[in-house]
Amino acid sequence: MFQVATYEGTREQQYNTVISQLKALIEDEPNFIANLANASALLGQFLPDINWVGFYLLDEKGLVLGPFQGLPACVRIPVGRGVCGTAAERKETMLVPDVHAFPGHIACDAASRSEIVVPLLSPNGELLGVLDIDSPSVGRFDNIDREQLERFAAVLTANV
Repeated sequence: MFQVATYEGTREQQYNTVISQLKALIEDEPNFIANLANASALLGQFLPDINWVGFYLLDEKGLVLGPFQGLPACVRIPVGRGVCGTAAERKETMLVPDVHAFPGHIACDAASRSEIVVPLLSPNGELLGVLDIDSPSVGRFDNIDREQLERFAAVLTANV
């Protein structure tokens, strides 16, 4: 049975704990959607000061809403539009301190002020989707979040 760990130590140590928890959650489950659902719940419990965390998955029409925690969200986002679409197009993490200053930002939740979007890449570099996290606070995310959430995403997609 899975046990939620306490998060103590430096932020890097806390991320190490949550990544260990992710590994335990997904190690015997081949279903990607089920693993994304648990991953969004895990991050929703772990990350303070966020109002939305979830996934958008790539299909033939662009990004489509996947498992998430938070208020109902935009269902489809075109690749190249908004923070999520830009991260998908570039296949690189987008860390946006103030979403209102990001050209073309798509406001799914008016309370969101900062955002980080991490591309989900298969082991061969194919884009699968993105991990999207919003906060009601300006400047919520930093390079520690970027580095650690990229590690989190790599663990999540390692066997896809």
